[in-house]
Amino acid sequence: MKKVSKLSLTLASLGVFMIGLASVLQYQAFKMESDNTVAYEKVTMKDMNSGTVEKVNNKNDVSEEESNNNEEISDTNNANQEEVEEVVIEEELEDVKTYSEVNTVPVDPIVYDGLTMNQLADKLNRSLKSTISGKGYLIASYSLQLGVDPYMATAIILHETGCNGTCSALVRECNNVGGQKGGPSCGGGAYKAYPTLDEGIMGYLDNLYRNYYAYGLTTVEAIAPKYAASTTWASKVNNYIALIKSR
Repeated sequence: MKKVSKLSLTLASLGVFMIGLASVLQYQAFKMESDNTVAYEKVTMKDMNSGTVEKVNNKNDVSEEESNNNEEISDTNNANQEEVEEVVIEEELEDVKTYSEVNTVPVDPIVYDGLTMNQLADKLNRSLKSTISGKGYLIASYSLQLGVDPYMATAIILHETGCNGTCSALVRECNNVGGQKGGPSCGGGAYKAYPTLDEGIMGYLDNLYRNYYAYGLTTVEAIAPKYAASTTWASKVNNYIALIKSR
């Protein structure tokens, strides 16, 4: 029993010693770490001329130089990127401009004799004077709608009314531009009266289509025997056609 007691006491003492030693070693390690940190801070802050400070400053200087170099490289990269982006934008704008120029320019269609509607109307207007001045667009558009030659239609108007100069009383008073007969009567005579000049022009063109073109009478020579008793009517109308085309 005594031997066991001595062994237990010895082991207990050894355990206490080891615990104490571990505590001392831990304290020394903590103190050394603390001392090193404090020493570094004291050396760094106290002696600005020491080698340690110089090394630290050198490290700072290198960091600043590297930082400046990095900023310059970054600025250069940004500038290069901006230049590339600007070039791309210019190319895109140039493509859009070219596309816009090709596709958005309005083009008036050719409607007759190589002319657009406006050009044809202007051509007719150069021969339409007095009361029917400026009615070229109505004559051109409605003639083409019906399938009637606008030059022939205008030439017949000029021959029947004298509107190449001063329009006849039949036009001025009754809006009759083609020598149309029927009712309502113009002043009690055989010729027809129209409420407005536009209605008179369209009524004349309707008559030319229904009673002549619809029956295959599409030339001045074919229309002449039915339209007028005069044997010179066709030649006079053809002269007006030539005059209109020349203007």
